[in-house]
Amino acid sequence: MVSLKDISKACGVSIATVSKALNDHSDISKDTKEKIREVAEQLGYHPNAAAQALKTNRSNNIGVLFVDEANSGLTHDYFSHVLDSFKKKAEQEGFDITFINGDRTRNNNMSYLSHAIYRGFDGVVIACVDFSDPEVDELIKSNIPVVTIDHSFFNRISIVSDNIKGMRELVTYVYEQGHRKIAYIHGHEDTAVTQSRLASFHKTLQDLGVTIPDEYLLEAPYRNIEEAKKATDKLLDLKNPPTCILYSDDFAAFGGMNAIRERGLRVPNDISIAGYDGIEIARRISPLMTTIVQDTDRIGRLAASKLIDLINNPKATLIEQIVIPGTLEKGESVGKIKRK
Repeated sequence: MVSLKDISKACGVSIATVSKALNDHSDISKDTKEKIREVAEQLGYHPNAAAQALKTNRSNNIGVLFVDEANSGLTHDYFSHVLDSFKKKAEQEGFDITFINGDRTRNNNMSYLSHAIYRGFDGVVIACVDFSDPEVDELIKSNIPVVTIDHSFFNRISIVSDNIKGMRELVTYVYEQGHRKIAYIHGHEDTAVTQSRLASFHKTLQDLGVTIPDEYLLEAPYRNIEEAKKATDKLLDLKNPPTCILYSDDFAAFGGMNAIRERGLRVPNDISIAGYDGIEIARRISPLMTTIVQDTDRIGRLAASKLIDLINNPKATLIEQIVIPGTLEKGESVGKIKRK
């Protein structure tokens, strides 16, 4: 590793002069600065990150808290795209990202806040976690800049998908296709996303004058194909089964497709289905999935941008909730029913 001493020898100046030149001090001439920087570049000098952090009280490192209960990790299509967009924007602004250890079996016994302090993170983004966890609450209440994704706290910036509008558009489209017997297999986790979508589902049906039986509402874990398949079987076994089933996400909808096909039925000829999230594979299969495509790129970029604003300019950065709308992908999995 090239040191300041190596550069000073090559330039014939003191180590102090090299340090001042690289840090753009005013008492070093322009020519000397240019010469020293040129030599430093030729030698492949890179400043030590730890030393820079001590000097500036900044690590240029952002922590990412991502704890997926289904253990899908970065194979989680929605959040992997959000975090990829977040990473790209953060790196463009000169920040590195590091994941906070969310494994409950971790042997260092550190809380999320302790880990963030230990690593010297300039800020933290929180996504896909149990927001009622006391450790999360501790981190939220700390002085560390924090931005949350798909969950809101009154004193923190949040970037959320417009789940209310998305569900309203999806149910309205299904209704316009002639369906009145509409079921919904929703996520069983008690999250803001689940609550918003479920409330919007009920409100939209109410506004449209549609009443559905209680047995049309079932729950299954997000992204769980097998549990969604079981729930679909229960709906199909009803004396008066639905004509259209909505799912909590596109992966769950795949489970529904499996159940329907195993009975020798076809989508959408015999029964219609719709997913949520708009993952890539759902828009490549046949029939194309009817779904709400979430703007993962914009969510990730905005989360990074707002967190960096909070780090660089905390006093002038507004604490706000930013709602990002999705787009209805009509696809081919919802058929049209002729009304008499």
